[in-house]
Amino acid sequence: MSELPEGIIAGEDGRSRCWWHGNLPDYLAYHDTEWGRPVADDRRLFEKICLEGFQSGLSWLTILRKRENFRAAFSGFDFNQVAEFTDADIERCVADAGIVRHRGKIVSVINNARRARELVAEKGSLAAYFWSWEPGREDRPERCDHATLSKLGKTAVSTALSKDLKRRGWSFVGPTTVYAFMQAMGMVNDHLEGCCVRDEVEAARGAFVRPT
Repeated sequence: MSELPEGIIAGEDGRSRCWWHGNLPDYLAYHDTEWGRPVADDRRLFEKICLEGFQSGLSWLTILRKRENFRAAFSGFDFNQVAEFTDADIERCVADAGIVRHRGKIVSVINNARRARELVAEKGSLAAYFWSWEPGREDRPERCDHATLSKLGKTAVSTALSKDLKRRGWSFVGPTTVYAFMQAMGMVNDHLEGCCVRDEVEAARGAFVRPT
């Protein structure tokens, strides 16, 4: 049997995948069915950028395993509802042992919900705004191997998007957080060459109708 490329591991089903899920069942399901597949739903986009903010300094697996608790705490990430949260809601969330009880990040979600409403009023949808930042082919590496991906913690596009969000008053949206959001929401396909899911994701991106 030939040696697998760096960053590719074999699963119990015999399929080769990106290494980072570690063959943990919940993480593997996230890798196979969510990560990198294009998303145009405003609520999911808002949820993801908020959860990426919570992930800062932690592992994504920690956040993934608390995701349902986060959804319960933040009204399913309906930003129109979250934008109306009060100080009492902040204290409720700070006391919620099922989520990450970081006051600054909790307050940030509420702030960002208000900024999201403003953005929808201006652009029509969060999807239209975020997908307008999709990197062009010239902004992407020729190959997506482990060595390349290890250098893609942030990019020129994620840095520019981060700067624009901050200008609009969003918080906890640094360039690295924004790039992780772009990876997860399918704005780029960072499944490694040799991953069994890469071609599926590329096909999904090809069939995806970009919001305008």
